[in-house]
Amino acid sequence: MRELEPAQLQEYLDACEQPPYLLDVRQPWEYDICHLQGSELIPMSEIQARVQELDPDRETVVICHHGIRSRAVARFLAEVGFSQVINLKGGIDGWARTIDVSMATY
Repeated sequence: MRELEPAQLQEYLDACEQPPYLLDVRQPWEYDICHLQGSELIPMSEIQARVQELDPDRETVVICHHGIRSRAVARFLAEVGFSQVINLKGGIDGWARTIDVSMATY
């Protein structure tokens, strides 16, 4: 599992040929307030039951509010065989404060 700060992730997303899967693990109400374009929501509480919906071979960026829930999910995914997992350190809040200042925060 790797961890990237928002600026590092932005650089990576701008440079990569095949975009990674953006997995948001917050609650629906949080996702409704703000989210990264192209991300998909699977709340943390549903990950174990829905892990078969994910591709263990696809690079996956895990996102939450501050990076704590996403780190736990990223570790879980790595433990069950996902080989390319990235945690967004600082979460969507860090992204909104440093990359997209027009994004709503909570």
